[in-house]
Amino acid sequence: MITLKQYRQRQTRLLAKLPENSVCVIPGADLQTRSRDTEFGFRQHSDFWYLTGFNEPQAWLLLSNHSRFDGDYRALVCLPKDPTMEIWHGRRLGPEQAVCELGYDEAYDTESLADVLTEWLAEHDNLYFPQGEYPQADDAIFDALSTLRNTPKQNKAPATLVDCRPLIHEMRLLKSSDEIAVMRTAADISARAHCRAMTFAHPGCFEYQLEAEIHHEFAMAGARYPAYGTIVGGGENACILHYTENQDAIADGSLILIDAGAEYNGYAADITRTFPVNGRFSKAQAALYQLVLDAQELAIDQLVPGATLPGVTENVVKVLTTGLCELGLLKESVEDALENKSWRRFFMHGLGHYLGLDVHDVGEYTQQGSPRPLEPGMVITVEPGLYVPNEPDIAESFRGTGIRIEDNLVITATGNEVLTNGVPKSIQDIEALMEQ
Repeated sequence: MITLKQYRQRQTRLLAKLPENSVCVIPGADLQTRSRDTEFGFRQHSDFWYLTGFNEPQAWLLLSNHSRFDGDYRALVCLPKDPTMEIWHGRRLGPEQAVCELGYDEAYDTESLADVLTEWLAEHDNLYFPQGEYPQADDAIFDALSTLRNTPKQNKAPATLVDCRPLIHEMRLLKSSDEIAVMRTAADISARAHCRAMTFAHPGCFEYQLEAEIHHEFAMAGARYPAYGTIVGGGENACILHYTENQDAIADGSLILIDAGAEYNGYAADITRTFPVNGRFSKAQAALYQLVLDAQELAIDQLVPGATLPGVTENVVKVLTTGLCELGLLKESVEDALENKSWRRFFMHGLGHYLGLDVHDVGEYTQQGSPRPLEPGMVITVEPGLYVPNEPDIAESFRGTGIRIEDNLVITATGNEVLTNGVPKSIQDIEALMEQ
């Protein structure tokens, strides 16, 4: 778990990156309408969550290192305590308790936001703010700046407006040991869910039934929500990379591709497994599956400190291309297929991405125009795949087959740790689990 002390340390680290006399203003998320007068379940903005752990809507974080304060100064704007509203919408912490329980120097209710922003921005040289994140937050900030600029003899408005997100995202990119522990739990929960789906699967079951098995396992383990829309694609549906309809029955002899991960204490897991609905791979399915698995295992061996995702991807592509030529899916030499990028017909996405509070997590992939080397503390996915279209020039035994194998890795000082080994991926282990 991430403690209040750690959230405060993150705020201190962020303020230390700012020049003197700077104020950082970060809005949290608001409720989003689902239909008419109902909302989606609330999910805090990841940057705000990273810095506060505060999970109520319409909140603002205010940080200042102005010389008028004795050291760093922090405040929270949040919804007020309102017993009548709480009957309808649930309990709120309120400003008074935010100071007592969370340790802020000051706290205000949202009804006074306009005055608070004007007061906090005054006399600062620099304003750090995620402009463009939320239109209503932009309006509130620029109204405050306008007020200050129209009373120049009384107050000074910040002369410089800077996007704070690059600073926060660099902090988020390298995970602490406590963050990795939370992500390890998310991975373990997700792995058990994938195993549950494998043991439930049978010819004729519906994709949404497998989705339900997965989400049940998430919730029963304390992860109430998936980290992203769960993908359960049977047969040809597995060739749709972001398939989320999950509505079809799965025919005997089909492969099932499941891409699903739990969100636990804000952090995501992201696992993909592909397996036969009847528990046995056909010869063609096994050949294609083993090719993807070989490519993934090569990538895992090479994703170590100093390596780059593009560099490892290039080696993975060579393995996949060689296999596609050997299986007759590419009808040219390996050299020509690589030069012509013919492999893109079957492998059209990247090898992996950063993982954290967002499933496609923040952080730059390049530095000074070159691929960024991996560093200890980064958490990444590794997810090669092959997607064979149902087209006449393809051998019938391969048509409409989609395979992806995805695991989550934390880069360590000596190599990497696979967080998601709790769900099988060898042909033998998958078939053995499904026999039970």
